[in-house]
Amino acid sequence: MNHHPTSINPHQGQQVMMTGQPLNQATAAMILVHGRGATATSILELAAHLPHPEMAYLAPQAAGYTWYPYSFLYPLEQNEPYLSSALQRLADLVSEIEAANIPVERLILAGFSQGACLASEFVARNPRRYGALLAFSGGVIGPPGTPRNYAGSLAGTPVFLGCSDIDSHIPKERVQETAAVLTSLGAAVTMRLYPGMDHTIIADELVEANKIVGKIDLLK
Repeated sequence: MNHHPTSINPHQGQQVMMTGQPLNQATAAMILVHGRGATATSILELAAHLPHPEMAYLAPQAAGYTWYPYSFLYPLEQNEPYLSSALQRLADLVSEIEAANIPVERLILAGFSQGACLASEFVARNPRRYGALLAFSGGVIGPPGTPRNYAGSLAGTPVFLGCSDIDSHIPKERVQETAAVLTSLGAAVTMRLYPGMDHTIIADELVEANKIVGKIDLLK
């Protein structure tokens, strides 16, 4: 099976799975971004663990089950055109949600692993006051020393970053760098590094994430 699409925009036109409220009836939305080798259907299971009665949950599917072919620590150009296509896919979904009269202040971006990396990079490159960023085992994209001269402000956007301190895919230093970058952009960051945790999502992370989800109603 070919897991590396060759199209310039491989992720455009891929399916979006949904649960929760229909988009045209919801007052808040969450974009759930799956990890490498996973599916939109699998990440959508997180909706049940991050419940909100007025939320529409949207999970885009990556072409070939991967948002970009190599590690997020590789040079950016080696992950093109997949990375740019993936970031554009999130931008398109944000626009679709805004068109449904849900303000970005009531939009949460959440992801696991490669999906957390993509969501983190998207928020850093497109800083606004979002409802939140929930990044489970991920961080901003690029090799060590990548310039982080993102322009704009996250204006107090709540951010939760959770990861193992020994994750073989996500160095803890990158999680710490991501916390620093997003804080410098004006986000309100909560970071948790869990000793010896596997590459997974644990109950404590969901507790922290739900503290943020539960406050979405304060944002009108």
